[in-house]
Amino acid sequence: MSVERELPSDEAHELIGLTAEIADKELAPRVAEFEEAERFPREVFTLLGSAGLLTLPFPEEFGGGAQPYSVYLQVLEEIAARWAAVAVGISVHALSCHPVNAFGTDRQKADLLPDMLGGDLLGAYALSEAHAGSDPSAMRASATGTPEGWRARGSKAWITHAGQADYYTTFLRTDSDSRHGVSCFHVPAGTPGLSAGAPERKMGLCSSTTATMNFDDALIPEDHLVGRPGQGLSIALSALDAGRLGIAAVATGIAQASLDYAVAYAKEREAFGRPVIDHQGVGFLLADMAAATASARATYLSAARRKDAGLGYSQEASMAKLVASDTAMSVSTDAVQILGGAGYVRDHPVERYMREAKVTQIFEGTNQIQRLLISRALARTAR
Repeated sequence: MSVERELPSDEAHELIGLTAEIADKELAPRVAEFEEAERFPREVFTLLGSAGLLTLPFPEEFGGGAQPYSVYLQVLEEIAARWAAVAVGISVHALSCHPVNAFGTDRQKADLLPDMLGGDLLGAYALSEAHAGSDPSAMRASATGTPEGWRARGSKAWITHAGQADYYTTFLRTDSDSRHGVSCFHVPAGTPGLSAGAPERKMGLCSSTTATMNFDDALIPEDHLVGRPGQGLSIALSALDAGRLGIAAVATGIAQASLDYAVAYAKEREAFGRPVIDHQGVGFLLADMAAATASARATYLSAARRKDAGLGYSQEASMAKLVASDTAMSVSTDAVQILGGAGYVRDHPVERYMREAKVTQIFEGTNQIQRLLISRALARTAR
């Protein structure tokens, strides 16, 4: 990647260097094959876990890397520039760890977090349902308290790592109250009654398994309730702020990869006797792509620094996700245009970048939802 990064410490520079080395040697050579075969790269996550790259922003006490979010996100961007599906998986794993880390009891943290953060286990985040994507308060999948524990019934849709994860951070309705009737649970993959549906056939991120998770009277132990009963929506929304920053970093990585490839191609490809980058129409387009990508990075880093400083960052996270994902879509599309017919075939990766960029405008809250959240924040400020 052609990025000169501003990092807070020598350790952070070493971490970025390690990430780039692993990404170049272990990820970049595999991505085309795995995407084509729609094969889940579990061995890659095992490798990244052993290198300490799966749980960078979590406490060292329980096995995390204790890195600032601004550093973690730049690691995520480096990985996304080589293999977006893997970077999305890391972001989802971090999302799945957040509720226990932030809302779990001391006993839960001691019992669950070391394995969750140790690098061997991979998590999933089960919030959405087929009829309740942008409005999680409309969820129907439920859990009923019994003397043996909680009995879960229903389905969760669009779950990244479905059928591949070792545990599922799951949100289920435990009361009819629309705002305070959802609770959060830690559900191990081997729970009887828990099963994955057939993988979705997606436009992009084809090596990342996405499917429906079904709960058929699945018994969840009482001590696997995370937070208080009815606290689930607030837990979910607090996790989504951080998750949106993860997707912003992934989107920026896709944009940077698109830009880098387009620049390299434009320097080699000749038209009318000179490299196409020297033609103003192409050169100016590349300049706009570079400016947009740098702006996306600055936006997510600004939000991350607020998070690191303990300041509110919900609005900034929505802005970062909105700006970065729209940038990824426009820059990857322009990269295809610069390559012309070559950009439309799978001999070059830019068509994959474009397909991958699209979903960043959709998950972790569509960009229409981000605009709604930002506008509501502006309205509150105006009052």
